Amino acid sequence: PRYLQMMEDVLRSGDRLIGMIQPIGDGLAAVGTAGRVAMFSEDDDGRMMISLRAVSRFRLVEALDGFTPYLRGKVDWAGYGADRRGAVPDDPEFDRPAFMERLGRYMAARDLSTDWNAAEEAGDELLVNSLSMLLPLGVEEKQALLEAGDLLGRGEALTALMRIDAADAGDDTSPSMQ
Repeated sequence: PRYLQMMEDVLRSGDRLIGMIQPIGDGLAAVGTAGRVAMFSEDDDGRMMISLRAVSRFRLVEALDGFTPYLRGKVDWAGYGADRRGAVPDDPEFDRPAFMERLGRYMAARDLSTDWNAAEEAGDELLVNSLSMLLPLGVEEKQALLEAGDLLGRGEALTALMRIDAADAGDDTSPSMQ
């Protein structure tokens, strides 16, 4: 019921934004992400299926008290202007061949499969961001990826996480993002 109320309130608002933030311990993470309701449908039983379009990360300033059954917060968008500009150019320092090789080893070690043609065709930012969301990583690891400032930092963090998770952190190869 609280999420149905939230959706009703969001759809009445002019911006149709929903913010998401991870609980950390007894509080909330410092950084969350916002999406705009792009589509929704309501089932006969009252449930809603929604599609969000990514807008931007934000820094939580404070959780707001109120009479809504869902959490609300005051947020700061500063520092995340690149998120709102849309397509981000590829970073020339991102070593895509090494990253893809590391991804292949990770997928094999975890016995996972992927559409390699789609991965090859995706831009660097889309590839790294999609993997950050889709790979079977813990909440803390995904939060660290969300908080990484740029493609290079997120790629380095993701590479390190894949190394650790694939149980080959001790190998003697140089970091794939440098």
